[in-house]
Order: sequence, then structure tokens, then C-alpha cells
Amino acid sequence: MFKLNDNMKLGVASASMQVEGGELNSNWHDWADRGFIKDGSSPSNANDHWNRYEEDFKLMREMGITEYRFGIEWTRIEPTEGEFSDEALNHYRRMIECMRDNGIRPLMTLWHFSHPMWFENEGGWLKSENIPYFTRYVSVVLNSLGDLVEEYITINEPNVFAVNGYLFNEWPPSNNNGLVQCVKVMSVLATAHIEAYKLIKEYNNDYLVGFAHHVRVFKGVGAGLFRFLFQDGVALAFTKGEFKFPFVNYRRFKKGDYVDFLGVNYYSQTIVKGMEFGFSTDLPKNDLGWDIYPEGLVRCVRELYALCPKPIYITENGTCDNDDRFRSRYIYDHLNAINKVGLPILKYYYWSFSDNFEWVEGESSRFGLVHINYETMERTLKESGRFYASIIKNRGITRSTYDEFVAGSHYDSV
Repeated sequence: MFKLNDNMKLGVASASMQVEGGELNSNWHDWADRGFIKDGSSPSNANDHWNRYEEDFKLMREMGITEYRFGIEWTRIEPTEGEFSDEALNHYRRMIECMRDNGIRPLMTLWHFSHPMWFENEGGWLKSENIPYFTRYVSVVLNSLGDLVEEYITINEPNVFAVNGYLFNEWPPSNNNGLVQCVKVMSVLATAHIEAYKLIKEYNNDYLVGFAHHVRVFKGVGAGLFRFLFQDGVALAFTKGEFKFPFVNYRRFKKGDYVDFLGVNYYSQTIVKGMEFGFSTDLPKNDLGWDIYPEGLVRCVRELYALCPKPIYITENGTCDNDDRFRSRYIYDHLNAINKVGLPILKYYYWSFSDNFEWVEGESSRFGLVHINYETMERTLKESGRFYASIIKNRGITRSTYDEFVAGSHYDSV
């Protein structure tokens, strides 16, 4: 049992493409239309959050949630190159106002893996010449919504997007040209982040800006190299404008401070065997086969803080558990671990508030505290959601809460 550190706030997270629903001309709708989603589902369905946000924010308020990391969808805002939708921007304005009316503080993600097909057809993030498209979009968002939002994530998990889309070819655009293109995409995204950071600080220098960095523990032969390519090199470029080889500084930025906080997304570890990547044989797994390894979150936070000592937001941490078997234990173990770190961890956003469209896994993988019936769109609070609400209410985990939600739970054996 423990009390949360005084400065730590608990929230939840989501991404626009994963929850909003609707027929859009985006890279992920195109990917689904071409049959690359494992269960045949589509982001056109998702959670219908676009129309049901009032219901979702009411439920968050009832759970005591006051911090929400959410995304806006570039494809909605600029469906055709150079033509911006006042209807979409006004809808987002109503959404954010509703969020705030329910006592929920927004952390806005500007790009979370999804973008218009016109941008993809122009070469997407593979071309540094396309960065002005992104900064123009950011400027429009600031001018339309900037008075309502004081905290921003520019780019979500640039390393995951680049690796899955340009190295492993499991995500759009699936350009099979390997490591060179993968590193170039991460470099372009880092450059775009710095440009966006500067724009937001020009709009209001008091606003807080970061990026959400996917980090993991690497173990095995060659782990150091892959850790640098996947996360440390990326972190240096995004946070300090320090582009070490093979990363490229496309705008020749001077070294400096380009984040106000460290956004940390953590789920698991990776075991390296040559050019093969996998998981351990002796740790419990979630439904996707990922290792349950709370100590890895502590290790990653320490390593990232050593590179860039800034306040820390855990912008994603969660587990896929389709029948809610051990999500409460997962949350307990990870919060307990970071509560002892002694570093300035100010926020923890559980991924995710509700079940959602989980990229190539589709609707088959459930991360949420709230169950979604994808046929009726009914929302049902899970036992883990009740547990999370109790942590927020009690500012920690009491003996009775532990006995009710954690003591009887266990991870599956390996």
C-alpha cells in the first residue's frame, strides 16, 4: 500500500484516430480499406467519441479524472491540402470546452500516427520539404484552439511510426527500404517537432510543450546499438536539437532546449538476438505477448532523465487484457515502482481510457479501463476502472482497495 507523491496527478490517454470514428481520407483509413487490419475492423467505427464525447467526459468526471491526454485529427482539420475545415475546428472547440467544464485539463497531441492521404501522397514524413505542411497545420490549430489548451505533445512515438512503417513494413506506408529510410523519417519528425515547439512558444511562452517518446529496455547482444537508434539518439534530437549520426538536422538548428517536459510511453522490454527482436521466456505476458516488466519503466525513466533532466509525464502506460484479468495488478505494480523513483514525475496517463481501435490489431486488443461494445457503443466501467478511480479518490492505494482489486489478481504463468 502506498500514497502517491504529492505532485503526481493521474489521468488517462487516447488518440483521435483510435476513438473518434467516421469516414476520413487518412493513411489509416486507407490501410484498413486495403485489408491490413488483422481483425478486419476499421477506424471508421472506433468508439464514436466524435459524437459521444459528452458521455465520455461525464464518465471521466465520475471517475475523478482531471487529466486527459487527447489527440486532434489533422485529416479532419485539413481534409484537402490548403483547405481548413471551420466545422471540424469548431467541433474540437466545443469538445475542449466540454472537457474543461467537467474539470478535466487537456494535454493535446497534434500528431499521433495519422494524417491526410494528400500528405501521404506528397511523400509524408519521408521528405523534409513537407515539414511546412505540418507547421501550417499547427499554426491554424493554435489560432483556433490555442486559448483553450496550455499543454501540447507535438509528435507521438516517432520511433514506433518509423520502425513499423519503414523497417518492419507492418504499418502504413510500408516503404520497404529499410534502416536508411527509417532513420530519415525519425530525423524529419524531430525537425518538425522543433519547428512546432518554436511556434507554440511564440504563441505563448508559458505553454508547456513536449513529445511522447516510446521507450523500452533493450537486453541482449547489440542492445546498446539498438537502444541508441531507437530511443537515445531520437531523444537527443527532439529534446536538445543534438542530431548525432546517423540522424540529420534538416534545419541546422542550434543545440538548445526543445521540450518543457519528458513524455514517456512505456509498455515492455525487448530481447535482442542478432537482428531478431522478441520477449523473455520467464516473465508473465499480456494478451499481445508483451513482457510485464514494471522495473523497466523505472530504468527507462532514469536513463531518459539522465539525457535531459526535465519534469516527467508518463504519457502512456497500460496493458492489453481482453477480459480485465490483471489490469489492476499491472497498474498497481507500475505506479508503485515509479512512486519510489525520486524523480519529478508529475503526471501519469493510463493507456487507455477506453477500449479502442488498436492500429493493426483493430478492435481485438483491449487496453481500456472502460469496455466498449463496438456494436452498440455502450460504455461499461471495468473493475480496473473502478480500481483506478479509487486510487485517484484516495491519492494512493489503501489496504481495503488492495484487498478488493489487487490481492486476488495474478499474471498468467509463462
